[in-house]
Amino acid sequence: METARHSPAEPDVTAPAARIRKVAVLGAGVMGAQIAAHCVNAGFPVLLYDLPAQGADRSAIARKAVAGLARLNPAPLALPALAQHIEPLNYDEHLDRLHECDLVIEAIAERLDWKEQLYRLILPALGPHATLASNTSGLSLGALATSLPEDVQPRFCGVHFFNPPRYMPLVELIPGPRTAPELLDRLETFLVADLGKRVVRAKDTPNFVGNRIGVFGIMAAMIEADRHDLGYDMVDELTGKRLGRAKSGTFRTADVVGLDTLEHVMRTMQDGLPGDPFHAAFATPPVLAELLRQGALGQKAGAGFYRKAGKTILRLDPKTRDYVPADARLDEQVAAALAQRDPARRLQALRACDHPQARFVWALLRDTFHYAAVHLADIAETARDLDQAMRWGFGHAQGPFEVWQAAGWLQVARWIQDDIDQGHALAATPLPAWVFEGPVAQAGGVHTPAGSWNPTRGAFQARRALPVYATHLAPPLLVGEAAGEVGDTVHEDADLRLWTAPAPGRQDVLIASFKTKMHTISPAVTVGLLRAIDLAEARYRGLVIWQDGEPFSAGADLQAMLPAFMQGGAAAIEPMERDLQRVAQRMRNAQVPTVVALAGLALGGGCEIAVHASARMAHMETYIGLVEVGVGLVPGAGGLAYCARRAAELRAASAPEAPLLWFVQKFAQAVATAQVSRSALDAREIGYLRESDPVVPHPDALLHAALQQAGALADAGWRPPLPQAFPVAGRDGIATLTAQLVNLRDGGFISAYDYELGLAVAEVICGGDVDPGSLVDEEWMLAQERRAFLRLLGQPKTQERIAGMLKTGKPVRN
Repeated sequence: METARHSPAEPDVTAPAARIRKVAVLGAGVMGAQIAAHCVNAGFPVLLYDLPAQGADRSAIARKAVAGLARLNPAPLALPALAQHIEPLNYDEHLDRLHECDLVIEAIAERLDWKEQLYRLILPALGPHATLASNTSGLSLGALATSLPEDVQPRFCGVHFFNPPRYMPLVELIPGPRTAPELLDRLETFLVADLGKRVVRAKDTPNFVGNRIGVFGIMAAMIEADRHDLGYDMVDELTGKRLGRAKSGTFRTADVVGLDTLEHVMRTMQDGLPGDPFHAAFATPPVLAELLRQGALGQKAGAGFYRKAGKTILRLDPKTRDYVPADARLDEQVAAALAQRDPARRLQALRACDHPQARFVWALLRDTFHYAAVHLADIAETARDLDQAMRWGFGHAQGPFEVWQAAGWLQVARWIQDDIDQGHALAATPLPAWVFEGPVAQAGGVHTPAGSWNPTRGAFQARRALPVYATHLAPPLLVGEAAGEVGDTVHEDADLRLWTAPAPGRQDVLIASFKTKMHTISPAVTVGLLRAIDLAEARYRGLVIWQDGEPFSAGADLQAMLPAFMQGGAAAIEPMERDLQRVAQRMRNAQVPTVVALAGLALGGGCEIAVHASARMAHMETYIGLVEVGVGLVPGAGGLAYCARRAAELRAASAPEAPLLWFVQKFAQAVATAQVSRSALDAREIGYLRESDPVVPHPDALLHAALQQAGALADAGWRPPLPQAFPVAGRDGIATLTAQLVNLRDGGFISAYDYELGLAVAEVICGGDVDPGSLVDEEWMLAQERRAFLRLLGQPKTQERIAGMLKTGKPVRN
């Protein structure tokens, strides 16, 4: 029988590429260059385009932008060397290379005509399956899409990165009129899985979700500050950490962002939302207009709402327009109200208080609640998107709906409506009917375990079930979403929880999570970890240490050790010190694989636990280091033993004929200077992570990755390393490191006590007073550590450093 013949299907030129392999960024301004940097951080090569320059190097504009990444702070690149993977190009000479890219991100200035002109230029070179995305912060996607052919429009959308792109989690994904739904799903998957971003889908309205609500909040703060006659520093005191927001508050944040940038976003609302009932509140305040006229654009111009005079921070007086010393003093009654832990009592106390500071805070919250409720249906699918945008884009601990719901939904709604009726609000528009009636009122808020309120559908809507989110086993939940602890608890006390992952998953791997502040390692945590390892060996196939939120661990809990020290001195600390060493060694020698999931700070004892585990899974933003010299100590839980052994391993693997001290020096310098990695990739360079330790782009995927790694190691027949002696640098190494310390001390780079601490580090990391190349074991090294640690603990200057750290949280240089 003849086989039927089928002609090959015609390619679907409207379909986006199935996998993104290379990215192009159009526009080498500060934002475009930083988006390019974040893409190469994640391992994607980038073509960075800009206009052709005059002269021989036509790509000089883009090349200068790449070079400028090294000067930005915070650093856009996880490692400076990654800049080589950004190719600086220009449109005249290299437009044909655009077809290499699966994703093209346009990031030029916010001018509709300029963007349309650029689209016409690049369209002939755009790959047939490439996604074209605009990094617009507020322009209409519908207007931009009209300049594109019909076959390209399904592959076009908005992708708004918040600045700086490496560090700000939020990316808003905005569809155009004809954007293919599958493109949005694929692009969200890429942003989450590969770039580690948190995605909110916004509707195509001016400033989308984050800036629409966040900038309205800034404008409301300016209006209410004027109404209540509060200085800018007082407003920042009230709208910073006390309100669960970024510590910079309102006006310092505006200075950091740039007053010209703020004014641009405000103007987008002024021009693009003429029918908004709150439109009168969008007017540029006279004081802001005057600052812009003077060129006082904030931090980048040296002056804005604040100006630095030497070490003194001055604030602008809005009445005299002079800079005066900051003199914010929080009223005691207002401070007590803000310190209330119960959200309902906190809000009730603020509303009942007659002090201008309290009236300001209530008015600001009321205005934000009011605006968010009135415009929710216009700008977002669900209340979840709005609250997450404020968490991820503006650093709020809770979004406006969360704060409202936690304080008592209907009671707060009545207070808001009373203020609207009495003319105190910024608009006369009443709250939407769904606030008081139906499912939201019955549920006591917009967030429930079943989903968050979608006002367009009139129903609670569950989170998007894209496959990428299946790896997020314990994502951060909003107020009202939480349905108890994730997983099944095996043991729990005040300091530690032992549990297993929710089914289906790896219930055969035990998980340990610290419950202490900053996930410090208290004596109870130490005992709990030893119990966890014993339990994992007896009943499970592996152990994972994972924390619910950052940091991984700020190190040993000095405060918890203080009573024992006060009673018995350094000798009373020795048992605790031995237990810390035992934990590290048990992590290394356990009969089941031990895996740590690292995110945020992993300092001191946290670093020592991590380096001794069988494997590490690290988020890109992992800042790891042995920082004990900051409190006048040396690492005492096996950190220096690890450094000495690792230096010997690196020499044996790469250059066995080279002097061992070459490899020891890098670790010694890192410890003596309390060096903390600037990223997970930098931690590999220092030596605290290994090449075999994967970097996980998204922090919410860390637990899944760690569980899978532990299971895979167990499946592969995991056995702990056999005890093996290793060579140390000995007294010759100590002598060389001492000479370097002398130069630093005599040159004024370190203090006399820093020199003493450096000597202690050198003596231990080189193995003590032994011949160069002597073979030692772990016990020898741990004994060296203990002696140095306990000796230093008895020194007055070390005690000064510990006391200073406990009092201020900052290292003391003595």
